[in-house]
Amino acid sequence: MKRFVGTVAVVTGAGSGIGEQTAVRLAEEGAKLVLVGRTRSKLERVAALINHLTKETAAEVFQADVTDEEAVVELAQFVKNNYEQLDVVINNAGASGKSRILDLQTKEWERIQDTNAKSVFLVSKHLGQLLIRGGKDKDRTIVNVASLSGHKAGAMIPHYSSSKAAVINFTKALAVEMAPYGVRVNSVSPGFAETPLTEEGLKNRRFEESIVENTALRRVGKPEEIANVIVFAASKESSYMTGSDLLVDGGWMIT
Repeated sequence: MKRFVGTVAVVTGAGSGIGEQTAVRLAEEGAKLVLVGRTRSKLERVAALINHLTKETAAEVFQADVTDEEAVVELAQFVKNNYEQLDVVINNAGASGKSRILDLQTKEWERIQDTNAKSVFLVSKHLGQLLIRGGKDKDRTIVNVASLSGHKAGAMIPHYSSSKAAVINFTKALAVEMAPYGVRVNSVSPGFAETPLTEEGLKNRRFEESIVENTALRRVGKPEEIANVIVFAASKESSYMTGSDLLVDGGWMIT
């Protein structure tokens, strides 16, 4: 049975990796999608893929920088004007970098914090207004994509680790605030998976071998494996779960 028939979902960072796979899964299960990201060509590729798979116009594109509040306000207005409802928001936009704290430039710190944490706040704030209008008779959810690094600080990524820890705790605060409106909020923390953020690092054989050695399942994850958990968190199957973080790390934290 398709779990998202009759629902409308917004996915940020939908142009590749986990965001793309999540959007595809939601569409395959019946959702109408608004794909959000900075690069129109990437979004259009994913929309074309989805619409081919579903044999209908299930996905459309909204190009936006979700660190820009004015752009997010325009996104909320677009959804309000073009759809009668909003049921699911997936905050997946993200960025990373590499630096020691003592060498980290302020602009780079701000770039990572804005992309990973500020965007979650802005999208949740403005699209959350649409979610709470849906009434308590329908399951509505926000799923924020955090990271293993939000639980355990990674080497040379202090700005990334701190931003993802912020996402995990922001999720809990938002869950409390949205609960009276019947809106559930959870986060998913991927471990090392094959995404654009890890692509360069995984070209280094020693880096990949280190991941395998420190992961209980002895392999790097795939974006569709993360997407499976995101879609679960967005579905009615998780109807009694809010304020939770789902760690999908192949067993990194237990080794």
